[in-house]
Amino acid sequence: MSNFREAQNTAHPSKTNTLMSAIIIILILILSIQIWLMYGALNNALDDNQPFAWATFGGSLFLFISALFLLKYLPDARKSEAKDSENKYE
Repeated sequence: MSNFREAQNTAHPSKTNTLMSAIIIILILILSIQIWLMYGALNNALDDNQPFAWATFGGSLFLFISALFLLKYLPDARKSEAKDSENKYE
């Protein structure tokens, strides 16, 4: 029985590309939400509304940790199967 990483590395390239595109889109959405939260936290911190600023900091920290967790599901780079014997740099 194989694990997730082995199955992912042997998957068809189109499936790997679809997975990578989906993860990148999710990461962009997480980053956009983090920017929006940091903007709200900064505005409220400057208006002396500290509880809201700390709450948005906590939400942004949660999103950062979830983005780091998603990075482990990015597929490895594909290695070419055919090696050129004339290439002396490989």
